Amino acid sequence: MTDLVAALRALVGDAHVLTLPDDMAAYNTDWRRKYLGRARAVVRPGSTAEVAAVMALAHDRGVAVVPQGGNTGLSGGATPDAYGQQLVLNLCRLNRIRHIDAANDTVVVEAGVTLQALQDAARGAGRLFPLSLAAQGSCTVGGNLATNAGGTAVLRYGNMRELTLGLEVVTPDGQVWNGLRALRKDNTGYDLKQLYIGSEGSLGVITAAALKLFAPPRATLTAMMALPSLTDAVTLLTQARLELGPALTAFEVISNACVPLLARHFPALRWPFATNHPLAVLLEVSDHHGEAGARDALERVLGLAMDVGTVVDGVVAESLSQSRQLWALREHISEAQGLDGPHIKHDISLPASHVAAFVGDAEVLVARAAPGARVAWFGHLGDGNLHFNVLAPPGSNAAAFAERQPEINRLVHDQVVAFQGSISAEHGLGQLRRDENARYKSELELALMQAVKQALDPLGLMNPGKVISPQ
Repeated sequence: MTDLVAALRALVGDAHVLTLPDDMAAYNTDWRRKYLGRARAVVRPGSTAEVAAVMALAHDRGVAVVPQGGNTGLSGGATPDAYGQQLVLNLCRLNRIRHIDAANDTVVVEAGVTLQALQDAARGAGRLFPLSLAAQGSCTVGGNLATNAGGTAVLRYGNMRELTLGLEVVTPDGQVWNGLRALRKDNTGYDLKQLYIGSEGSLGVITAAALKLFAPPRATLTAMMALPSLTDAVTLLTQARLELGPALTAFEVISNACVPLLARHFPALRWPFATNHPLAVLLEVSDHHGEAGARDALERVLGLAMDVGTVVDGVVAESLSQSRQLWALREHISEAQGLDGPHIKHDISLPASHVAAFVGDAEVLVARAAPGARVAWFGHLGDGNLHFNVLAPPGSNAAAFAERQPEINRLVHDQVVAFQGSISAEHGLGQLRRDENARYKSELELALMQAVKQALDPLGLMNPGKVISPQ
């Protein structure tokens, strides 16, 4: 071990190889504190060349590597195991914006750049990078790519897979693939970047990316509406798409079970409706012509919906401050649920047309299996991504409820698959959903995934135990 640590320090500098338990503590656990591992060392390279050197050394020594960015993941995908032999490769020092090409609407950015820093750099160049997440101040581009992050603007701009033109990747044996081609058309063989996006560091180490930029809208309007049912929300989504077209940027749903959680843990955030309706929709419109046109279109959609009863109440933000207040309600739901006690999270996706039926059936099944449990769901209805979370009954034993996670997961995920959905939408499989995923994939699909893993990481040293089970 000492010899390995000395070799690592020679590659990246003494200060960037951590071995003391206190120094490694933050790197050894995930954001939710659900998984606790023990790394052999935490290595923080400062360049692609240093990443390549570390990977070559680890490959020669047969040491497994766990790539890590801002460590904000929710599925344990960047946490080492408990045996004290794996290296955590933290990429936060790769934090440079290499190049912005405004004429081509592209940016080349290193993996350790935070999402917020990327957004700010794009804004400084008069452009927009549209990915938006609650953790954008600390999550990194590399982590966003590794999990194929989505966020609130997928409806208009797509997830990270659709925002990426090229990658730079270090292979498990320390070679560097420079695929940083900022081209929108490149049909010269297999699209290799797609293998690495969403692979959670299990095939190689993403060190940089060429990403799309966009012209920023001249006006953005935010509205929150109260609705009688999820069926009405789907109807409103259909109508909004027809009326607004690509101007419809976000379409979020919030169930009424989330409202008391926000009031209890974030009383400074004001819910805009006096009556606790079954659900609310948070809608955002972006317009490249000006506010007048955007407001007219939004008011037309809301007027039509209220005329037919699809919407029963609504508010339109009259300022940037009011818009931020509405979005703050949406962004604090997950934290409010965590503060309220033990809960079992589900990050699922479904065809929008199936969401209402799924929720109706799943809520009944949860109520039968866990009387008193609360189901608080919210998410991105525009792209079918729902966070269907089950909270423990008030006053129940936290440990006993946590032990029921496999049972509750099976119940919910069986329903997801029955409605042609996916058990992981934007948080990745990591450790949390790896075995669940294997239950629902066909033997052929699992075999194809194993073949890709074997081809790109034949020694099985890249983030073992994540995404797919080791052979």
